[in-house]
Amino acid sequence: MTASGLPRRVHLGYASGSLVTGAFGTVPGLLLLPYLTDTLGVAAGLAALLVLLPKAWDVLVNPVAGRVSDRTRSRWGARRPYLLGGGLALAVLFAAIFAAPFGRGPAAAGYVALAFLATATAFAFFQVPYVAMPAELTADPAERTRLMTWRIAVLALAILVSGAVAPAVVAAGGDGVPGHRWMGLFVAALIVVGAVGAFLGTRSAPAGTVGESEPSLRAQLAVAGRNRPFRVLLVCFVLQSAGVATVLAGVKYFADQVLRAPDSGPTLLFACFVAPALLVMPLWRRAGDRLGKRTSLVTASLLFAAGALALVAAPALPAAGVYAVVALIGVGYAGQQVFALAMLPDCIAYDTARTGRRQAGVFTGLWTAGETFGLALGPGIYGLVLQLSGYVSSSTGAAAVQPDSARLGVLLGFTVLPALLVAAPVALLRGYTLTPADLTTASGGTASDGGASGSGASDGTGSGSGSGGTGTAPVARA
Repeated sequence: MTASGLPRRVHLGYASGSLVTGAFGTVPGLLLLPYLTDTLGVAAGLAALLVLLPKAWDVLVNPVAGRVSDRTRSRWGARRPYLLGGGLALAVLFAAIFAAPFGRGPAAAGYVALAFLATATAFAFFQVPYVAMPAELTADPAERTRLMTWRIAVLALAILVSGAVAPAVVAAGGDGVPGHRWMGLFVAALIVVGAVGAFLGTRSAPAGTVGESEPSLRAQLAVAGRNRPFRVLLVCFVLQSAGVATVLAGVKYFADQVLRAPDSGPTLLFACFVAPALLVMPLWRRAGDRLGKRTSLVTASLLFAAGALALVAAPALPAAGVYAVVALIGVGYAGQQVFALAMLPDCIAYDTARTGRRQAGVFTGLWTAGETFGLALGPGIYGLVLQLSGYVSSSTGAAAVQPDSARLGVLLGFTVLPALLVAAPVALLRGYTLTPADLTTASGGTASDGGASGSGASDGTGSGSGSGGTGTAPVARA
C-alpha cells in the first residue's frame, strides 16, 4: 500500500491497460500503411486516406464514449465495464483488420478501411473510460504522478514488445498476407491480456465520484473552451502526436530504403526508440521536480526534434550511429509523453475545483479524440509525402525498387517532418499558466507537497511530480 492509500496492485492493474493502448497506438501506425502499399498494392495517396479517415471518425466517437461512460452506473463502477467489453471487442476486430478475406485489390482495401473503422470505435470505448479513471481513483496529485509513472513504464514496454515483435512475427509468418494474419492474432492476444489485467487489477480501487456529463458534443466543446490550460495543452499534444506518428509510419520505409535492412531494421529501430524510456523515466521525474512540468515538456520536445533533425544525416552515418540518434529521440519522446499526460489531470482537477462539476469523461473524451486524430494524421501526411515523391507500391509483400525521389521522401518524412510537428507547438505552451497556486485557490485548499500542477509556468520552479497523467501514448497511443 502506498503512502496515499492506493495498493500497489492497483498501480500495476491500471498500468496493464497500457498493453492495450500501446499495442493499438503503435502497430497500425507502424504496419498498416506499409501493409496497404507493399502487400495489397494500394497507391500511397489512397493508402494515406484509408489510414486517416477511420481514425478521424474517433473525433466524433470519443466524446460520445466519454459521455456514455460518465452516465454508466453498474456494480463495477462507471469505467471498468468498458475496460473489459471494449478491450475484448478491440482484440477481435484488430485481428480482423489483417485477415484479408478478399485477397488484394480494391475490395481488400475497402475491407481494411471498414475493419479499421470498427476497431477504432471499439478502442474509443476502451480508451476514454481508461484515461478518465486516475482523476477519480485519487484526489492526491502526487499519487496521480505515481500512477502515471507505472502507466508510462508499462506503455513503453508495450510499445517495445508490440512494435519490435510485430514486424518479426510478419517475417516469421512468411511476410505478405499470411505473415500479417499471424501478426494480427499476436497483437489481439496482447490486447486481451491488457484489458483483462486492467479490469481485474482495478477491482479493489475506489470508483470515485462521476458527475453528470454535458448532453452534446457542442456542450462538451464549450466546457473545454472555457478551460484555457486544457485548450492549450490539447492543441499542443495533438500536433505532437502527429509528429510521433510520422516516425511510427516511417519506420519500415526508413529501414527498407535508408538502412537497407528490411528484416532486422524495424525491430532494432523500435528497440532503440522505446528502450531508453524504461531507463530515463526516473531522470525525467527528477527533472520535473526541479524544473516543473511545463518546462520539462518543452525540454523533452526540443530534444526529440533535435534528434530527428540530426537523423537527416542517416545516409552518411554508420548503422550504429543511426540507432544511437534514434535512442536520443526516444529519450525526448519519453519525457514528452510523461509531462503532457501528467498535465492533463491537473486541467481536469482545476475545472472541477473551479466549477464544482466532475466531468473527467468530457475532457478525456476530447483529449483522446484529439490524440487519435493526431496519430492518424501522422501516417496520412507521411503517405502523402510518399505519393508526392513518387513512391512505387507493390502487391508482392516486399517493397518495390524505388526512385531516388521516393527515397528522399522517405528520409525527410521520417526526420524533418516530425521535428517540425513536435517542436513548433512548444510555442503554444506560453499560454499554459496553470500552477499549484491556481489549483489551491480554485479548490480553497492547501497544495500538497508534490504540487498540484508544477507546470512552472510562473517561475519555472513548480514541482513536476505534482500530478499524474492519464492518457496514452501513440501512441496513447497510439
